[in-house]
Amino acid sequence: MLNDGKIKAAKPRKAAYRLGDSGQLYLQVTPSGGKHWRMNYTFGRNLAGKPIQKTLSFGSYPAVTLLNARAKRDEAKRVLSQGRDPAEERRAAELAQASERQNSFRAATEAWFELHSGWSLEKLRESAMLNAGKWSYAQADRWTTDPHARWSAVHSSDVLVSLERDVLPLIGGEPIAELKAPAVLALLRAVEKRGAIETAHRLRQRISAVFVYGIAAGLCDGDPVATLSKALKPVPESKHQPSIVDEERDREGRISAVRQMLLDCEAQRCRGQTKLALRLLALTAVRPGDLTGARWTEFVDLGGKAPTWVVPASRMKGIKAKKGSSDFDHHVPLSRQAIDVLDQLRRLTGKFQFCFPGERQVSRSISENTLRALLIRAGYHQRHVPHGFRAAFSTIMNERAKELGQDGDRAVIDLMLAHVPQASDKRNSPGTLVSGSEDAYNRAAYMPRRRQLAQEWADILFEGFWPAETLLEGPIRWAANGPGRPR
Repeated sequence: MLNDGKIKAAKPRKAAYRLGDSGQLYLQVTPSGGKHWRMNYTFGRNLAGKPIQKTLSFGSYPAVTLLNARAKRDEAKRVLSQGRDPAEERRAAELAQASERQNSFRAATEAWFELHSGWSLEKLRESAMLNAGKWSYAQADRWTTDPHARWSAVHSSDVLVSLERDVLPLIGGEPIAELKAPAVLALLRAVEKRGAIETAHRLRQRISAVFVYGIAAGLCDGDPVATLSKALKPVPESKHQPSIVDEERDREGRISAVRQMLLDCEAQRCRGQTKLALRLLALTAVRPGDLTGARWTEFVDLGGKAPTWVVPASRMKGIKAKKGSSDFDHHVPLSRQAIDVLDQLRRLTGKFQFCFPGERQVSRSISENTLRALLIRAGYHQRHVPHGFRAAFSTIMNERAKELGQDGDRAVIDLMLAHVPQASDKRNSPGTLVSGSEDAYNRAAYMPRRRQLAQEWADILFEGFWPAETLLEGPIRWAANGPGRPR
């Protein structure tokens, strides 16, 4: 019989040797110093009718203690007494566990995620391990295996982070076929309690999508959370992005408010580049992200008759499948005032890739927060945000079109805002988006009127304003030893 003293005293030899215990249990000591528990037994007979010799492994000492090894031996003998092979029983249990892991909610979620994102989670985790466990969607090309997948990198990151934070730690290990609505509702309630009601509804949608995938893959028979939204708190009405035009009741008042806001912002002390960015944003009414990420290569024919800013589809908001087609590029006709801004901006940043490079890293563009901060300093906190120029353009120009009896301008204004038009023919159901070829046709057909409206909008906003060159003059900061910023 063995005891801990004998086991600890066992030293390695040139050849492996055994230390017997009892009931066919022994300790195998290897030349490298390893100590492994083994048990010999017989089960069944071979073709010659002789008993078949077999060996079970119970793990290594000291991870498996003497008492644990004896318990494992006793369990194996119990199985043998019932006419069953303990090795086969162990193999069956391991297969069952592997199958359970394969059919877990986490496994189904990861398979569903990889399908839609085009990412390899294995490669993502390998990359994260090299960076202290951190990763960013900005490096998604390192783990993207299907560049034509439906989701964008930003959306894929949002989905993965939300599931890893709120869902998988709680139900990821459960077999997907055994998950019931109450378990999912409990985790969604926890999200609700922290005030993230919209997030709870979004998570329910994503969990439901995993179940739909599981049904198709034969992993489960139904979606227990399909109607769970009725058990959640209703989503609060979303607040639209504030725009200064919301404070005025008539068109003239709105125009005056926008002009005054631009005057107030351009009177602030900040970099000329930031003021030029805000002016160009007001002139073009593009999305703030499209402006801050603008590259000089996107501007064409600036000295010709048809100056245009071509925002590539890859940078536009929308379905990822469209991002690789130039048919969905957004063409922005440029007014004389916009050309003036770009001429002055080129003096500052023309040698860089980005039109609006960062102050510290020119290889990266400024963020929307740079423009937001300028509006806040000018006194427009929660009254107007960079995105609000789109609402101002749409409201003022649509009202103007109505007063002038130019009802057809409404569709043109939508195109100028890069709103995806809907098919108008009878072959398509309501709400069907136009194809790339139809979108390209509309863009070409309406371009002359779009160019006219762009110039009219610029004249309305900046009549009597100083030229863009003036924005490059004057101090950009308050002196550290001066009276400081007016309060």
